[in-house]
Amino acid sequence: MDINSLNSQQDGHSFLDFAYQLYRTMKTNEISLVYEGEITQDITKTFTAMTEKSMAKHEESNAVQRKVFNVMVECLQNISKHADSMAEDTEEERRGIVMVSRGDDCYNIITGNVIRNSKVPGLTENLEQVNSLDKKGLSELFKTQMKEGRLSDKGGAGLGLIDIAKKTGSTLGYQFKEINDEVSFFILTSTIHRNK
Repeated sequence: MDINSLNSQQDGHSFLDFAYQLYRTMKTNEISLVYEGEITQDITKTFTAMTEKSMAKHEESNAVQRKVFNVMVECLQNISKHADSMAEDTEEERRGIVMVSRGDDCYNIITGNVIRNSKVPGLTENLEQVNSLDKKGLSELFKTQMKEGRLSDKGGAGLGLIDIAKKTGSTLGYQFKEINDEVSFFILTSTIHRNK
């Protein structure tokens, strides 16, 4: 057997090992859907339709289905509006990752996208403010943001985050993983409880 065939076999085994580990991780964490790529309106429609089908199969209540659907749409819109590219001077598509997992008592929608490090402090402040408020406080903040209209150049004023927190009734989990001096990877976790 020549060295190229051996390398090709090793690459094939490595990929199969990776695929199997990914499958096991998804099964262990009950991840039912995963998507990585550019977030478009068509992708949003497809992803939400697949999630609805999966929830219907599990005979979820209409209220839970509605919450999951609405939160997912909001999360996907956040990626399409606010994701940055790896390099500032490129027109590279804004990509993201979306995962939906189903636990014993809740659904988790996990999204991730690249964000400029310069945006991290402001986003952290928004998230901390949203997480510190109860439902009434979130409604008041939403109204205030709408009136004051402190909109970014891409729209929104943290309204998406407020809306997600209102709909889930849970604090938003988040983390920033620094990639380099310019950008980080922003991970947002939204939890929808099935018995609330």
